[in-house]
Amino acid sequence: MTEKRHNWTKEEILAIYNKPLMELLYDAATVHRKYHDPNTVQVSTLLSIKTGGCPEDCGYCPQAARYHTDIEGNDLMSVQQVKAQALRAKASGSSRVCMGAAWRNVKDGPEFDDVLEMVRTINKLDMEVCCTLGMLTENQAKRLAEAGLYAYNHNLDTSEDYYKDVISTRAFEDRLETIDNVRKSNVTVCSGGIIGMGEKIEDRAGMLVALASLNPQPESVPINALVAVEGTPMEDIEPIAIWDMIRMVATTRIVMPETQVRLSAGRTEMSREGQAMCFFAGANSIFAGDKLLTTPNPDVNEDMEMFKMLGLNPQKPFTKISQPKTVEAEDSEYQSMGEKPKWTRPGHKIDRNELAKQNAKMVADKE
Repeated sequence: MTEKRHNWTKEEILAIYNKPLMELLYDAATVHRKYHDPNTVQVSTLLSIKTGGCPEDCGYCPQAARYHTDIEGNDLMSVQQVKAQALRAKASGSSRVCMGAAWRNVKDGPEFDDVLEMVRTINKLDMEVCCTLGMLTENQAKRLAEAGLYAYNHNLDTSEDYYKDVISTRAFEDRLETIDNVRKSNVTVCSGGIIGMGEKIEDRAGMLVALASLNPQPESVPINALVAVEGTPMEDIEPIAIWDMIRMVATTRIVMPETQVRLSAGRTEMSREGQAMCFFAGANSIFAGDKLLTTPNPDVNEDMEMFKMLGLNPQKPFTKISQPKTVEAEDSEYQSMGEKPKWTRPGHKIDRNELAKQNAKMVADKE
């Protein structure tokens, strides 16, 4: 059980997930202690560098332009604004800044050039830099790597079977192709998903099969609990129980023993006791700061108080993998190719997504 494998079956993972809880916790904690320091947690700060207006129809996301939410959109932040936020995050104990832009995919041009400069700037602050910018090509991944990118986040979201009930504007295969493009550079992969979207436990196991089958497995796997936002197709879904998160974290730890498992969205609904059990079960990374892109997150001071109470220490940057070298723009081997890849648009419709879109149009007409 403590050996890394790439051939897990859904049945095997379900058997782990459904174990008696105390047995599951013991097994997960045993694996965790073999591969990680149980008292060290990696702390990341998630920064939305471009908010709202996304053309995708992800049923969970308040940044989709087609839904009516209270999210205030903004254009791409400046390099100096990002640097100021990164310094603030570093001072509060974060070792990594993850920059998110509400894009379907990366497009070569001035905005991507600005993002590359943001990566260079943060890496020079001796912080790990992660980006989540949508789909990207091999050349774009290599340009990010040259700038000093440490990790690229591209979540699978859910199982391949349930994916079509959540998103209709891009295909599951696009997610895998983007991860493959990242692997062609020296950038690490961060990829996980969301639970509590109405999926079955079998879908949670299916997502873990897909992630564990990647070779190498992702260096980081975020486990998010759905934060139901008014105006999105999933606004009426009830929050999942903490036991679901604990089981998911524990199962992820066993299936991907070397991976850092991140306790991500939904922590505001979790007690400190619940979070402590997640850490015991193998979670060793969190997002800090008052927001996760657009949804609430515990205050960083509260997190530091919790760390002190539990005897946890923030992980130092570049503990797992050495710091990437930053290549300046004028010295870059890889240049803009002006690529316009045709990422998949499956074309099917999801009833609840269409209903939320219609409701948004009715609200807009009244305004």
